[in-house]
Amino acid sequence: MPDRVLVTGGAGFIGHALIEHLLFNTDYEIVSLDRLDTSGNLSRLGSLLHDHPEYRSRLRVVWHDLKASLNDYTINKIGNVDYILHLAAGSHVDRSVLYPMEFVMDNVVGTCNILDYARLHCDDLKLFLYFSTDEVFGSAPQGVVFKEDDRYNSGNPYAATKAGAEELCVAYENTYSLPIIITHTMNVYGPKQHPEKYIPLVINKILNNETLEVHSNPELTEASKRHYLHSEDVARAILFLMKRHTIGEKYNIVANQESDNLDLALKISVMMGSTLKYRLVDPKVTRPRHDFRYALCGEKLKKLGWRQKIDLDAGLKSVIQWFLKNDNWR
Repeated sequence: MPDRVLVTGGAGFIGHALIEHLLFNTDYEIVSLDRLDTSGNLSRLGSLLHDHPEYRSRLRVVWHDLKASLNDYTINKIGNVDYILHLAAGSHVDRSVLYPMEFVMDNVVGTCNILDYARLHCDDLKLFLYFSTDEVFGSAPQGVVFKEDDRYNSGNPYAATKAGAEELCVAYENTYSLPIIITHTMNVYGPKQHPEKYIPLVINKILNNETLEVHSNPELTEASKRHYLHSEDVARAILFLMKRHTIGEKYNIVANQESDNLDLALKISVMMGSTLKYRLVDPKVTRPRHDFRYALCGEKLKKLGWRQKIDLDAGLKSVIQWFLKNDNWR
């Protein structure tokens, strides 16, 4: 019998890319658990199955909001699972500043509920992977890259709730011997991403001839910096870790290239053959403590043998083409 994998947040942007990768590259049976809110969109999985009907028998979609513990009906719908990949989360930084308790419920309480499900109902669980973020480390000074076990310094409620959920995972591994690992991932981009995210936002601003606001330092002289990794590479890294990991460890999933957000937007405009209208802004209103730069060390995962496959230029070109062909996602 093939293994069964439970993916929480499977209708989300990264979750659906992971499910697609698992269906294409393994014989796993997949269960997607999602509440289908603003970030979870069933059309992502629907279009996947429309294009590849041969995978319909291997994918089951179950509705559940993880703010509540899993009831018997939901547990029976999921069935026995061998892996839990916990990607479900509230992830919008600006909303977390306005409504921090929502993020405590989604990211801390939600993680505790799925951990309890694993503890009480998954006797033969091979792995519980918690999908976290680079933002738990806070802003990285120029020249600094954070390793997996460096101190946390959350700059906003979203980051704090992800860090809190990480500590719950550590506690459940220590207390109940659950087979848990944690990943930190930087900015992810790819097809079917929500239009509020930076790269789809840039594409839409250029198409609509609107002015793009680019977050900067307080002096408005330098744009913020990020590492952008294609969703397919993130999915590849997770599958890699499902097969090669050490229980209790943390792993950074890192892109090779650091990008200035203004340079990135200008590059996209050149690829689109258009002119970018922009202004640098200090986001101190929506993000009182703006994390100007995120940076992680990816050497641990590289030493295990994982490598980024899609470089930024190739990834941007493919994503631009995809969004231009699929205007219903813009």
